[in-house]
Amino acid sequence: MIACADTRYRHAADWLAEWLGPFTLLCMRIWVALAFWRAGVVKFEDPTGTQFLFNVMYHVPWLPPDFAAALATWIELIVPWFIALGLLGRPFALFLFVYNIIAFASFPSLWPHGFWQGLFGTAAFADHKIWGLMLMAVIAWGPGKLSLDALIGFSWRRWCAASPRSA
Repeated sequence: MIACADTRYRHAADWLAEWLGPFTLLCMRIWVALAFWRAGVVKFEDPTGTQFLFNVMYHVPWLPPDFAAALATWIELIVPWFIALGLLGRPFALFLFVYNIIAFASFPSLWPHGFWQGLFGTAAFADHKIWGLMLMAVIAWGPGKLSLDALIGFSWRRWCAASPRSA
C-alpha cells in the first residue's frame, strides 16, 4: 500500500517537474517582459518627459542623460520580446537582470531609507526585487521547454541526427 502511494507520488512529482516547471518559467518570462515593455512604451510615447526624468531624477552612471533615456527606451522595447519568446533566454535574462539593478540603483527615490535597508526590507522597490528573482530563475534554469530556445535545440538535434555522418 505504501509502495503504491510512493509510486503515485513520484509519478505526480515527475509530471509536475516536467510540465509545471516550464509553464512557470513561461509565466515569469511573460510577466517580466510585459513590465519592461510597458515601461518602454511609456518612454516612447513621451520622449520629452523621459528626457526630463533622465536629466533630473534618474542618475545613470557613465552615460549622458539624453543618451541614457534613448537607450533605456529601446532596451525596454526590444529586449522583452527575446525574454517572452525565450530566444537566447539566458543571455537576455542576465542582461535584463543587470539592467534592472542599474535601473533601481540610479533612482534613489526608490530607496528613501537607504539602499541596503531597502534591499533587505519589504516595501522599497518590491517590483524590481520580484523581477530580479524571476530573471534569476531564467538565468539558472534557462527559458524552459516552452521557448524558442527549446524549439531550436530540438530542431537542431533532429537535423543533426538525420544528417549523414562523414568519416
